[in-house]
Amino acid sequence: MTALLKIVSAALLMGVLAYQQGFSQDKPVEADTTKEEKKNELPLEAGREFSFDLNEGSWIAVDVSPDGETIVFDFLGDLYLLPMQGGEATQLTSGMQFDSQPRYSPDGKKIAYISDASGGEAVWIYDLETDEKEALTGGKSNEYQSPEWMPDGNYVIASKNSPGNHKIWMYHIEGGSGTALVDEPSNLRMLEGTFGKDDRYIWFSRRSGSWDYNASLPQYQIATYDRETGDITTQTNRYGSSFRPTLSSDGKWLVYGSRFEEHTGLVKRNLETGDESWLAYPVQHDDQESRASRDVLPGMSFTPDNKFVVTSYGGKIWKIPIEGGEAEEIPFSVNSSIELGPELDFDYPIKDTPQFEITQIRDAVPSPDGKTLAFTALNEVYTMKLPDGEPKKLVDLDETQAQPVWSPDGKWIAFVSWTPESGKVYKVKPNGRSLKQLNKEEGVFQDPVWNNDGSRIVLIKGQPQDFRNATRRSAFRGTSDLIWIDVEGSENNFITYTNGRSNPHFVKASDRIYLSGRDGLTSIRWDGTDEKEHVQVRGKSAPGSSFRPRASWIEMAPEGDQALAQVNNNLFVVTVPQVGGEAPSISVGGSSSSFPSTQLTDIGGQFPAWSWDAEKVHWSIGNAHMIYDFEAEEAYKDSLEAAEEAEKEKEEEKEKEEESKETSEDDEKEDEGYQPDEIRITVMADRDLPKGVLALRGATVITMRGDEVIENADLVIRNNRIEAVGERGSVDIPEEAEVKDMAGKTIIPGFVDTHAHFRVPVNLHRGELWSYLVNLAFGVITTRDPQTATTDVLTYGDLVHAGKLLGPRVYSTGPGVFSSENIKDLDHARDVLKRYSEYYDTKTIKMYGAGNREQRQWIIQAAKEQKLMPTTEGSLDFKENLTQVIDGYPGHEHSFPIFPLYKDVIDLVSFSRTVYTPTLLVAYGGPWAENYYYATERPHDNKKMQLFTPHENLDAHTRRRGAGWFMKEEHVFEELGVFVKDLVEAGGRAGVGSHGQLQGLGYHWELWAMQSGGMSEHDALKTATILGAEAIGLDQDLGTVEAGKVADLVILDKNPLNDIRNTTSISYILKNGYMYEGDTLDEVFPNKEERGTFWWQHDAPDKVPGVDQ
Repeated sequence: MTALLKIVSAALLMGVLAYQQGFSQDKPVEADTTKEEKKNELPLEAGREFSFDLNEGSWIAVDVSPDGETIVFDFLGDLYLLPMQGGEATQLTSGMQFDSQPRYSPDGKKIAYISDASGGEAVWIYDLETDEKEALTGGKSNEYQSPEWMPDGNYVIASKNSPGNHKIWMYHIEGGSGTALVDEPSNLRMLEGTFGKDDRYIWFSRRSGSWDYNASLPQYQIATYDRETGDITTQTNRYGSSFRPTLSSDGKWLVYGSRFEEHTGLVKRNLETGDESWLAYPVQHDDQESRASRDVLPGMSFTPDNKFVVTSYGGKIWKIPIEGGEAEEIPFSVNSSIELGPELDFDYPIKDTPQFEITQIRDAVPSPDGKTLAFTALNEVYTMKLPDGEPKKLVDLDETQAQPVWSPDGKWIAFVSWTPESGKVYKVKPNGRSLKQLNKEEGVFQDPVWNNDGSRIVLIKGQPQDFRNATRRSAFRGTSDLIWIDVEGSENNFITYTNGRSNPHFVKASDRIYLSGRDGLTSIRWDGTDEKEHVQVRGKSAPGSSFRPRASWIEMAPEGDQALAQVNNNLFVVTVPQVGGEAPSISVGGSSSSFPSTQLTDIGGQFPAWSWDAEKVHWSIGNAHMIYDFEAEEAYKDSLEAAEEAEKEKEEEKEKEEESKETSEDDEKEDEGYQPDEIRITVMADRDLPKGVLALRGATVITMRGDEVIENADLVIRNNRIEAVGERGSVDIPEEAEVKDMAGKTIIPGFVDTHAHFRVPVNLHRGELWSYLVNLAFGVITTRDPQTATTDVLTYGDLVHAGKLLGPRVYSTGPGVFSSENIKDLDHARDVLKRYSEYYDTKTIKMYGAGNREQRQWIIQAAKEQKLMPTTEGSLDFKENLTQVIDGYPGHEHSFPIFPLYKDVIDLVSFSRTVYTPTLLVAYGGPWAENYYYATERPHDNKKMQLFTPHENLDAHTRRRGAGWFMKEEHVFEELGVFVKDLVEAGGRAGVGSHGQLQGLGYHWELWAMQSGGMSEHDALKTATILGAEAIGLDQDLGTVEAGKVADLVILDKNPLNDIRNTTSISYILKNGYMYEGDTLDEVFPNKEERGTFWWQHDAPDKVPGVDQ
């Protein structure tokens, strides 16, 4: 596997693992006995109703009643009954909850199934005689699937996500917490448990781990578990895997699923002879290459006489004779409706004001006297008098500036910088005078700090070439050094290797250097020896998980008795005892801790810093600066205690009658506690806007307004907006316009990438970004990064707005909302989302598997209130995908792993208005589509890619691929593309998301892959333009070519309506009215400016000795 593929795979893996929930044993919940009670356990109120009358469905699990008269099946999250001969289905369950995988009890009186009606998943029992429903298992933090009754009817088994993976658990129907049948190995996954004639054995599907990307087969095999000995015996060994064991009650037949070539079929085995043959082929494509949250194949069942197997495929229900012969369709119709959450559809106008307020300040630190703040904005150092002074730029220096730090006496500020040549360390007086470079050797520098006597500055140093070549977000690819430099300037003085440690700092009573790293807070001597561990800080585990996250950053207080720690998004102060032995590990964020701790933030914060007297903690979030004053907090607590005492005395004086009648309004309000001071720091920047009039004449314009195509068109642009467009001669051409002949060209709106990952440097910014330039050169003019991991994107976006950085429009969700938020209720969700609505101003957010159904519904409620449009992570989980659509999430990232999908899902997603961005280059359910394009295209030889991509990065992507080779038939992107086609034709919405797999050209690969399922070229262009703009709330200004909209255009040499692959025949690009040459990004309007040579174009060996080639 190449290093690059490892990075991408790890990122996807970490993302999905971050949301997977662990294991907890909880008591059974109280039974729900009415549909109304069950419905009301989920907090979200319905805002819409999706009505349908359908005779086909997707991924239908079926079971046959013991008397053979009735079939129970699941359909879009509800359960239905159907006569064996077929007909109209009778609805059994309803509501917003998702019910699935029904199985009849041996006496036919009850049905076991999986439901999230209580807010989290559980095994439920439906009593057909009383219509009562009761949760058999408790808690809200588990995931369940594969319910099945034991033949005696007293127990139900189900697969539950224990630590590591799903294991089979056994539950008594009268109650109790149940027990796991198997604990080890932890990576063993057990699904689809079932019984045959001999209930001593449980047959099940097994695999190691949960799933693999770009998987090789086999993934699953069938095994048996002996309930007397505990032994597990593998029963199959097929290349195409084996799964969904289904046994006849007479002990003669085993039917299971397996792959043959690229399709799935059903195999029958005679258990008496061991002979096997194919029963049906092809059937429903299996889910063995994703998380299989509703099993690897839908549930199926023998009829009581063991002559037929009832199953579903092709959207229908079938009865297949076990001895061979034609399958008989069991027709069904479902006429019902589903409640959906409210629609979230907000507009976020693009502003043309001459100036804008920057979104983020970074690296803010107070002066020793606490009167002045130093920080960076737009990658320049500023100072500001607290609390409400005017921000002033410290120096005029055409370099990326970062991480200012004050000298102990407050007379100097040191900071680091970066240019394409190398990094530098400066010191300057707070008034901007006496600027001096301190380093005399090359390096790339971070984390500067003055020692206590102000004679030295300690920093982290890396190699400039490593920084230039880095493909990861972090600045340093190789080993970095901890060094010191004399404050008057000197060579680099080596202390030790950092080995993953960062944030060097000092305390007043010691000359040791403190560092934050994997082992918590440590300190060393100036020669790098005698490392001592001082404290470790861990956060609260996510619901259902035993993992407690480590603090990512720790800094000792100046007095050495407390530490400031960042855990996930929040900041904590902990007391640090001197224990003389192993460093204490302090848990924060929970109800108890071994030593005192204080949570400072509710909504999160970045760039924490102690005041020099340790009486305050500073941090920033967006362009706000927060100051937590411990003395003020104590005074607030004292005032509350005094008020409570006074109120108590007052109440004692009241008469009991008055006391019962009167309630103070203040008493009804919950005290919010001490709140830190918030200072909004306003730094204004000039918006990058062109001046001039441009007329483009003679092109074919595909406007994306419906099906409109204007041949031989005139198009007029004034400044950054389209003034008019129409047939030639129908539009007035202003005298002052610069006219360009576009005969033979095709003009379309600029491409929108709804799932872009740029993977730009963090902490220390590198300046000109090749990933921005290459995307712009390939016509990707608007981008939305869903889940940036850090907030650096906010500053990069400010730089693009200000014209200090050339690139596409940079939108993002900011860091994702994960289950680590531990969202407790709707108010907590509101607090978490304020991070995005009030501080980051991201407009959209990424709900990345942020907990159970209840928690996800709180998030969508809070998002609606705060006018945020959330998108979601696919997470290879089709069940969760559907619940998010039902809850009203307006965006979905990554493909549904299930295919084919039928009219039930097509119509539901279309009705919901969810914008589906499938990211087929990293397809779920099969090999990534990028592997196909790497094998069939030659991106390494693409001249534009060579110009705008660092050679090492291009080589890493294109010369050798570690994902493996796959036959064309094994690829699934065409099958997944069929759903995109069907969705858009049904009036639904889809977007194009390149996932940052191959910057620039990869966007077009993704578009071509989406179109490969049979979508028309015009519909494909819709997904790339207007539908993408709608996905991120920008369709009032982007996505079509019409008067009043922003002039974001792509001018092509060839018409993409004739061949979608013509989207790369780019002649010119217009972004916000600026016109660039497509091959070079040389500006041609309103200015004439050559782009020149980029800093990364110096890697190739040239004019050096070597063997003649």
